[in-house]
Amino acid sequence: MLTRATIDRLATELGFTAVRVAPMVRPTPGIDVYDAWIAAGHHGEMGYLARGRDPRADVAERLPEARSAVVLAWDHAVSPPPDPGGLTGRVARYAWGRDYHNLVGKRLRSLKKTLSREHGVGSWGGVDAAPILERSWARLAGLGFLGKNTLAIVPSRGSWFFLAVLFLDCELPPDPPLPRPDFCGRCTRCLDRCPTDAFPAPFSLDATRCIAYWTIEARDLPPRPLRAGFGRWFFGCDLCQEVCPHNHAAAPEPHPDLLPRNAFIDLPELLATPDEAVLDRFTGTPLRRPGAAGLKRNALLVLANLGDPGGIAPATAALTHEEPVVRAAAVWCLGRLAKERVPDRDGDAVVQEEIDAVSG
Repeated sequence: MLTRATIDRLATELGFTAVRVAPMVRPTPGIDVYDAWIAAGHHGEMGYLARGRDPRADVAERLPEARSAVVLAWDHAVSPPPDPGGLTGRVARYAWGRDYHNLVGKRLRSLKKTLSREHGVGSWGGVDAAPILERSWARLAGLGFLGKNTLAIVPSRGSWFFLAVLFLDCELPPDPPLPRPDFCGRCTRCLDRCPTDAFPAPFSLDATRCIAYWTIEARDLPPRPLRAGFGRWFFGCDLCQEVCPHNHAAAPEPHPDLLPRNAFIDLPELLATPDEAVLDRFTGTPLRRPGAAGLKRNALLVLANLGDPGGIAPATAALTHEEPVVRAAAVWCLGRLAKERVPDRDGDAVVQEEIDAVSG
């Protein structure tokens, strides 16, 4: 029979930094909020979030025998390296090293195999790529609370961690919830710091205004009113976490795979690199997700925001890129740095719209 001490030991040996157990509840707590969020269109182009609604609402869709939820955390707090300045873009902290889907997912699969082989326990789960409301289960298990920035936060330890949930077909004693549901109090630092006003209300995120959404998930150019707010953010954004009072604890010793290899990106160098080589460079990291065209689009948006004349030459060269989204971003960049370099015509409607907007 599987005991709580055993699951704690197995998870800790694999590198997980927190283990909590939640009771099985159906429907999943928070699914009503999730449904309203989808209905409002705040998920943008992330259609997979709507398609995976049913297993998020009831884990019985994937594991009918589920009786416990084991919530696992993996710290990724790493002290930031020196800022090189210049024509560089910033990367969100979670993406500085290896892709956590591989790092954490591999350990989770190992845990599942051990539970099945040695204890006869059936399970199903995953990290955030699986259709699971992992933050709701973290809250139910007493691992953390949901902050006004919608992230799971451990009081006094912060939100620099990855979450995974493993549902088991056996019952384990659950952990108690936190003594109160909200540790934010009157603090609104995260809401006030967001440069694109992505929080329509506390505890609510409109992804279609979020820097992380536009630099990672979306395939198009972001709306023009939002672009200046991206600042130096080339991939993702940490602003709402950096100002959180709970995130000021000293960083623990990081896992070697999470060391900051890609905290800052040389933008002219990336733009001059062939698309296939760009993807090869970021093999095994989250930075592959937007594709080469998305990364070059992001680089041009940041160059425009930096306002440095050094961005003119790489932006001009990008006008010949085969992908319209890159050419359109180059037009907007040159419209801010060297308007005289903007071409008169382009055969693609999206690019021509940017040309007309700059010229007008």
